[in-house]
Amino acid sequence: MKRTSEAAFETAIEWVLLGEGYTSLDGTGFDRERAIFPDEALDFIRATQTNVWEKLAALHGEQTGTRVLESLCKWLDTHGTLATLRHGFKCFGKTLRMAFFRPAHGLNPELEARYQANRLGLTRQLHFSRKSQKSLDVVLSVNGIPVVTLELKNPLSRQTAANAIHQYRNDRDPREPIFVFTKRTLVHFAVDTEEAHMATRLAGSSTHFLPFNRGLDGGAGNPPDREGRNYKTAYVWEEVLQRDSLLDLLARFLHLDMQEKTTDDGKKIRKESLIFPRYHQLQAVRPMVAAAAIEGVGHNYLVEHSAGSGKSNTIAWLAHRLLVRAAIRPFRWRRNEATGLAAQ
Repeated sequence: MKRTSEAAFETAIEWVLLGEGYTSLDGTGFDRERAIFPDEALDFIRATQTNVWEKLAALHGEQTGTRVLESLCKWLDTHGTLATLRHGFKCFGKTLRMAFFRPAHGLNPELEARYQANRLGLTRQLHFSRKSQKSLDVVLSVNGIPVVTLELKNPLSRQTAANAIHQYRNDRDPREPIFVFTKRTLVHFAVDTEEAHMATRLAGSSTHFLPFNRGLDGGAGNPPDREGRNYKTAYVWEEVLQRDSLLDLLARFLHLDMQEKTTDDGKKIRKESLIFPRYHQLQAVRPMVAAAAIEGVGHNYLVEHSAGSGKSNTIAWLAHRLLVRAAIRPFRWRRNEATGLAAQ
């Protein structure tokens, strides 16, 4: 019963994302030691950066792919996934890009073609460990680099998101290459049909999850699905993890916050936190940016945030997006009666 009900949950998510531009990526192509999909990464580079590839091939011949993967993984281990996706990596003096984000306008067909060439992959039951056959329910990758994991639970199997959180804390070793903080996957979702929670850093029993819910009547949880479906958490994969939305998050929302504190004995401690916007923050920023693009300047908007809900980050994201809006093509939206505004 458990496996059947959770498999149906996986299938529902897969069906939506495959229809939104993702491709099904076979887990057998995953390199557990390096925590990437090597063939996917090389295919993306060859398809989008032919000139650079040919120059490297002139130097390395049949070893070109091996050398590129060595450089990519070394760069990921040193600089992390987010920086590599945004700025690329160096390989024998050449810069190779690992993602192309939405261009500022649609006037350059080449830039638009590169953006569309991004390969977003979905893998079910990914066996990730070098030491065991443990698997993750769903893993999302960008051009061969895993960025999102999801552990799914279905109340029909008498398990909830709380069980998924327990699984992340107690059955997911943060030392596994795929989980090393900032170096591969960037966010982890614990989801059932009623609620969703997320964490950006696995740290065993100390892993801190934040609610990723829409809210219900001014409180926690999620409202019933107006379309009569069984998944109150459908907004997670229909909106947030939708292709354009995920690329937008990687390009303009996620950031690494570094703070330095001095202890009582004078020692300096550096703490890093990866910030991934919560759902209510996305709901505040994206619709207002979209409204400003349509209505122009001079309008007032009210944003309600409770104490401790990340007001400073919401203000910073909004100010930045409005400041550079003229240089960024506005994020497009369609109205969804069930969930408000959804990415298009």
